[in-house]
Amino acid sequence: MKSDIGNMNTKLETRNSKLRVGIYGGSGYGGSELLRILLLHPNVEISFVTANEQAGKRVGEVHRNLAGLTDLVFSGAPDGPSSLTDVDCVFLALPHGQAMALVPTLPTHVKAIDLSGDFRLRDQQEFEKHYNRAHTAMSSQAEFVYGLTETNREAIRNARLIANPGCFATATLLGLAPLAAKGAINGRVIVDAKTGSSGSGAKAAANTHHPQRMNSFYAYKPFNHQHVPEIEQELRAIGDWTNELVFMTHSLPVSRGIFASIYVETNSDFSEPQLREMFAEFYRDSFFIRLVEGSPDINWVKTTNFCDLGFATRGRSVVVFSAIDNLVKGAAGQAVQNMNLMFGLDEKTGLMLVGTNP
Repeated sequence: MKSDIGNMNTKLETRNSKLRVGIYGGSGYGGSELLRILLLHPNVEISFVTANEQAGKRVGEVHRNLAGLTDLVFSGAPDGPSSLTDVDCVFLALPHGQAMALVPTLPTHVKAIDLSGDFRLRDQQEFEKHYNRAHTAMSSQAEFVYGLTETNREAIRNARLIANPGCFATATLLGLAPLAAKGAINGRVIVDAKTGSSGSGAKAAANTHHPQRMNSFYAYKPFNHQHVPEIEQELRAIGDWTNELVFMTHSLPVSRGIFASIYVETNSDFSEPQLREMFAEFYRDSFFIRLVEGSPDINWVKTTNFCDLGFATRGRSVVVFSAIDNLVKGAAGQAVQNMNLMFGLDEKTGLMLVGTNP
């Protein structure tokens, strides 16, 4: 594997360091964000972007925010592996269930980052239970590395296939990872997480369409959200996780952002400065983690790749507050961050995205 990566890097150097990437599924919100980021990435050339229902239309016609930035036209799916000869990396921004049909057909020289849930879970029964479908490519799953950049950086560098984390999983794991790694958690963990309407995708459906949500607030998928087994799987990889996780998701009447309040009982008293020191040490090499005073705000992270973490403590009771943009750090931004690592680039490349105020 390392020799293959070395050959790939040499190949890129001879091509003036431009990565040729393809995007499968560019018409949704995740695909739109990939395009927004990659069109301005200094080391990337987009070879193709698919969107079956929009095939033949210019990207700027479908995503009006990108008008004038590119002449790319949406295509149907490329014609098999031979059409990927000159492609270095593909992003799979497809609905759940479609990547598992595509991945086994990819040429071995092509690296892939899957933004769906198809390859996040290593347990086939857990996948089929939570995604309500059979998994047809579990033989490929063993090749996938879980792409939570801040906790799995070295494995990502050497990977060919990446399972990009879910948005709720990203916010939750980044809030819990330092405590889990230190073995500081004692007892039940309660996650109260809230997301904006874009997390449900571009196609309107009952209770996900923004007009239904904008003046409303409600919980959904109590105790059986598909990100729960993903979070528990990765907490076991980070530390000695044997705790109960109570995970509740809620619909926020905003378009972007995830805010999670994570309630933890610890095995000793922590002051807020002690907690901050623990998190600062754990994330010392992680540019996109910002530790804030008190509570973060989703307005501070919208359109950026940052995760803002704040704290409140009372003896052994700790609350970690985590805020991300669900479409950037929770999806496309983290995918590009992983691509950067896979090809030996600085992980910040193309991701110095500044939020707005107000």
